[in-house]
Amino acid sequence: MASSNHDLLIRSFAIDDSMIPPGSYLRKIPVLKNLQALSFHRNVTFFAGENGTGKSTLLEALAIACGFNPEGGTRNYAFSSRDSHSELYQAIRLVRSARKPAHGYFLRAESFYNVATKEEEYSAYGGVPAHFHEKSHGESFLAMARQHFTGGGLYFLDEPEAALSAQGQLSLLLKIHDCAEKGAQFVIATHSPILLAMPEAEILNFNDGELHACSYEETDSYRIYEMFIRNRQLVLKHLFEDENKGES
Repeated sequence: MASSNHDLLIRSFAIDDSMIPPGSYLRKIPVLKNLQALSFHRNVTFFAGENGTGKSTLLEALAIACGFNPEGGTRNYAFSSRDSHSELYQAIRLVRSARKPAHGYFLRAESFYNVATKEEEYSAYGGVPAHFHEKSHGESFLAMARQHFTGGGLYFLDEPEAALSAQGQLSLLLKIHDCAEKGAQFVIATHSPILLAMPEAEILNFNDGELHACSYEETDSYRIYEMFIRNRQLVLKHLFEDENKGES
């Protein structure tokens, strides 16, 4: 994987603060409020952190700024079930390489059903249908990866582990690693300790109000899962005791 951003499809981006309205909720998200620019250094970049810290919001804005449909799919998808994306994409200024993406895909776990429906409609006009609705949720995620992920592509994935078993996450990890080795670039928002274990990936932590790089072992996903697996009975004991205290 690349250790210099000269080989990456998206090298960096800056945020034009003047493009964000004064009353926008974006200004209330600490990481986004403090973020002015960011450079990518690896073929796989993870956004990690608690819910509500801005991971999906930034990922979505980057995907839209790169020409993807807000609800997901390839850059050829153009539909809207319900507009819910922020105006952040309008403020993003990308620095791209001269190399053009061979392919691309934006996966939003929460709107993949809508994308799967549109895929059936689009396939009627040519192309090979994937029949996502004929598969389980997890199987459809993996089928999407097999069909759309390739070397030299550009991919934005928002919580791709949502429908996957542990085995499914390992399969996805392998597919991402293989494509990244062949020049693809991935930006992924995730809580999965399996995906976060990707060798040589960069992990950007959104906790503490400021975006910062961290090691795998420093992520909440790793620390909480490790603590639970090693001390399951003790963790559950304290958890249920705290619950009982709250009810009394």
